[in-house]
Amino acid sequence: MKELSNITRTVTNSPIRQMFNRALGMKDVISFTVGEPDFSTPSHIVDAAVEALKRGEHHYTPNAGILPLREAIAKSTAHSHGLQYDPESQIIVTAGGMEALMLTMLTILDPGDEFILSDPCWTNYSRQVLICNSKPVFVTVTADNNFQFDADAIEAAITEKTKGFIVNSPANPTGGIAGLDTLKKLAEIAIRHDLYVISDEVYGNLVYEGNQVLSIATLPGMQERTIIINSFSKTYAMTGWRVGFALGPAEIIQKMVMLQENVAACVNSAAQFGAIAALEGTQEPLHEMQRAYQNRRKIIVDGFSKIKGLTCFAPQGAFYALINISETGLSANEFAMDLLARERVIVVPGDAFGETSTCYVRLSFATSEENIREGIRRIGHYMDSLIQGQQLSMQ
Repeated sequence: MKELSNITRTVTNSPIRQMFNRALGMKDVISFTVGEPDFSTPSHIVDAAVEALKRGEHHYTPNAGILPLREAIAKSTAHSHGLQYDPESQIIVTAGGMEALMLTMLTILDPGDEFILSDPCWTNYSRQVLICNSKPVFVTVTADNNFQFDADAIEAAITEKTKGFIVNSPANPTGGIAGLDTLKKLAEIAIRHDLYVISDEVYGNLVYEGNQVLSIATLPGMQERTIIINSFSKTYAMTGWRVGFALGPAEIIQKMVMLQENVAACVNSAAQFGAIAALEGTQEPLHEMQRAYQNRRKIIVDGFSKIKGLTCFAPQGAFYALINISETGLSANEFAMDLLARERVIVVPGDAFGETSTCYVRLSFATSEENIREGIRRIGHYMDSLIQGQQLSMQ
C-alpha cells in the first residue's frame, strides 16, 4: 500500500487525552485533565432543541447556520463588544470553536506560511497550523505579562512569511488575560506588518475578581483584520452540542462558508435552535456556573499556597490553574507520571502546551469542590513525601 499523507504522520494526539487515557481502568482517580464543564446544559436550552425537533427541524440548514442564530450572535456581540457584524455575510456557525479555528486557518494560511503562537498555548493550535502545511512559530510568554505576548518578543519572531498570530484571552492553559496596553501594542504590530489576528474568546465569560476581558477587534483598525472565535461549549456547558461561531471580514467568512459546505455542510439544526435559547434566554445558569468556578478557583489558589515546593499562578479567567513545579527538580512529565502512580491524581504536563513549559503542570478546576479538595490533599501528601525523600537522599 502507498504511504498515507504526510499530515497524518506529522500531527499527533493531544497529550491531554494521552494523560486521560493512561488513567483508564485505574480506581479512585482524581482527574484535573479535560477542560469540560461538569455542569449539565441549562434546561431551557435543552427544551428549545427538543421543541425544534418536535416541530420538524430535521433538515439541512444554510451552510453559514440559520439566520436567526446569526442575528442573535450579532446582537450579543454588539452588546458585549460594541461592534457591528452583518449576520448575512460576517458570521458563520460552526461545529464548535475548534472547527471555526480550523476553517479560519484553512482560509488564511498557505503552505509555507508562518503563524505565531504563544508557548504555552492550547495544543490544537499548532496541530491545525500543521494541517495547513504551515509552520507554527512559538514565542515564550511568562507570568510577568499574564502569560500574554510581549510586543518586543512577537516583533522579533515576525518574518516575511508571517501571516498572523493568535490572541487567546482568557487563555488555556494559563488563565491569563491580555490587558489593554498589551492589546494596543499587538494591534500596532498587526497593522504595521499587515497581519491577520485570530482572537480566541471561548473563555470570555469566565472571568474572576473584577478582571475585564477586552477584544483586540475593538481597537482602531483591527475589526477588518481580526477573526473572532467563540463557542457555546464552555459558557453554556454545551460541549457535546458542537456549536461554535466566527465573526470577521465578509471576504474571510464567506470563504469559510464555502469550506464548511465541503467539510460538514452545516451544524446540527436542533442544536442551533438551542444556541438561540442560550443567547436570548435567562443568563442565570451562566452566572451560577461563574460563581461555582470562582469558588473553585479560590480553593485551588488557597490550597496550593500551603503546599511547599509548588507555586500556583492565580488564573484571571477560564478554569485552569498553572502550577510551577521547578523546585521539585522533576520535569513536568516525570512529575505528572509519578503523581499519578503514587497518589492517583492526573494533571497535564506543561510540555503538552509548549517546549519551554516543562516546569509547569496544568489543572482544570471544571470538577467538583470535593474532588478539588481531595486532589489538593493528595498533591500535598505527595510533595511532603517527595521533599522528605530528597532530604534523606542528601544525608
